[in-house]
Amino acid sequence: MKYVLVSGGVISGVGKGIIASSAGLLLKTMGLKVSSIKIDPYLNVDAGTMNPREHGEVYVLDDGGEVDLDLGNYERYLNITLTRENNITLGKIYSKVIEQERRGDYLGKTVQVVPHITGCIEEWIERVAKVPVDDTAEAPDVCIIELGGT
Repeated sequence: MKYVLVSGGVISGVGKGIIASSAGLLLKTMGLKVSSIKIDPYLNVDAGTMNPREHGEVYVLDDGGEVDLDLGNYERYLNITLTRENNITLGKIYSKVIEQERRGDYLGKTVQVVPHITGCIEEWIERVAKVPVDDTAEAPDVCIIELGGT
């Protein structure tokens, strides 16, 4: 698996999503299978309850996931089907780590940003990047990751 990270700092609305979608389309025209993940650093679990005047329009995926509009661009540009798992928010990550801590997965260790939060993000990316997103049911060759800013 190869990864392409698209970042523009912490500024929202500079066109990272279109750049990520376009880069994915270029790779796809070269015969590669492309997936995409959007990472949003906000503590909301998803975009469903966010004010559209502050965050922008919400896109609803086939599985009902309410996500950033960039995921809709990825689906249309690349002719793929994504799930709510293709959108990582810090709210999802923190919820998962806290759930694991409550279940006893950390065996009494002090849960910290490093290594627990960062490890959860890495695991999420590695797991989701391998999921087939098109009709061929083959694992992608490349995953475009957009690091969103808020």
